[in-house]
Amino acid sequence: MADIEEARKQFQRIDADGDGFITAAEFAHALAQGGDWNVTESVAEAIIKQRDLNGDKVLSFDEFWAHLNK
Repeated sequence: MADIEEARKQFQRIDADGDGFITAAEFAHALAQGGDWNVTESVAEAIIKQRDLNGDKVLSFDEFWAHLNK
């Protein structure tokens, strides 16, 4: 199980505009910042779709947290 406070910090780093949701563009950008990942926005969309529990095409913190605790 992940630490919720660390997960919140990580989520906030990815959520560049601070709106409480991670979009495909934000996710692709965050992965690219890591150095080894060159992910297109369409690939990021597919990854988000797998974890998007309510079908709104973005990740909320709850969806992010649920994924970390699978």
